[in-house]
Amino acid sequence: MQMEQWLFCPVCNNKTRIKLRVDTVLKNFPLYCPKCKQELLINVQRLNISVIKEPDAKTQSR
Repeated sequence: MQMEQWLFCPVCNNKTRIKLRVDTVLKNFPLYCPKCKQELLINVQRLNISVIKEPDAKTQSR
């Protein structure tokens, strides 16, 4: 029997619409949370979730 669990939002810790299994691998996955309405890039491997930090856009100066 495969172990499954729901993917929780790293920001607000609420359940998302994604279900993970032990053998699920996600790379650069855009996770959208319907509760806090934020989108994050995540990596998932063997039920370990890591959030990818993107650098903020810098304004150009002339």
